[in-house]
Amino acid sequence: MGLGAIGGWDEGLWAIVPTICVSLVFWFVMRAILRADRTEREAQARIEAEEDAKLLAEADAARDAPRA
Repeated sequence: MGLGAIGGWDEGLWAIVPTICVSLVFWFVMRAILRADRTEREAQARIEAEEDAKLLAEADAARDAPRA
């Protein structure tokens, strides 16, 4: 049997190539989505930590301020 023979390994390979390609595209898209989500969560946590620190500093300043 040659490479073009009916029922050869090349037909099997060409049968699974579309599935492999679609799977790779899906994997890259999901990876990009998950990385973007992780980055956004890290940025949100950083912003919230800065806000918490600011509120704590304001509360400490108000507590330590002399009262008239």
